[in-house]
Amino acid sequence: MSQSDKFWDSKAEGYAKSPVSDQATYERKLKETQQYLSPEMQILEFGCGTGSTAVQHAPHVKHIDAIDISEQMLSIARSRAEQSCVKNITFSLGTLEDFSAASESQDAVLGLNVIHLIPDRQSVLKEVARILKPGGIFVSSTGCLGNSYLRFIKLLVPLGKRLGLMPDIFIISEAELAVEIKAAGFEIEHQWHHGMDDVDVFIIARKIS
Repeated sequence: MSQSDKFWDSKAEGYAKSPVSDQATYERKLKETQQYLSPEMQILEFGCGTGSTAVQHAPHVKHIDAIDISEQMLSIARSRAEQSCVKNITFSLGTLEDFSAASESQDAVLGLNVIHLIPDRQSVLKEVARILKPGGIFVSSTGCLGNSYLRFIKLLVPLGKRLGLMPDIFIISEAELAVEIKAAGFEIEHQWHHGMDDVDVFIIARKIS
């Protein structure tokens, strides 16, 4: 088990019990995403956490594969799906690369609150493009601290990791993220930000055919 796995396992129960910090924004993200979903779609969510978003989207698609590096998060996610009588989600342990989906097998891919936690974003974005069908949708919500005073949190990350108080956090600006998504083969259809210093960036992008 890696240090990141252990961190998220330790946070799973508290994370599941925490209320959504901005319910209106969360519901806006759900609504905008669901405008792109349809009953025949096969979708994948990486970094699914405790499964709350997957459960919300499940009635709108054929099937969801939801993956995460934390077994404790997945245990809560499976319980949530069962309690909601949702049967079209398969939860799996691992990373997007571990999952190894077939090329052009997914109608949509979701990466929510996870990209800023990944050291090699470009490889992940290329993998998302590989597994999406032409015209497929990539939905992301990302903490972009590059132009905020919060970028200095990077100075605290090594100590926070050693103490088990913080995960890896990688600093990127909203503009840089948009450039990287486009470079991976996408056109951005929606992009907006919110939260403290507008650092939380929501993007819906379509794979160029």
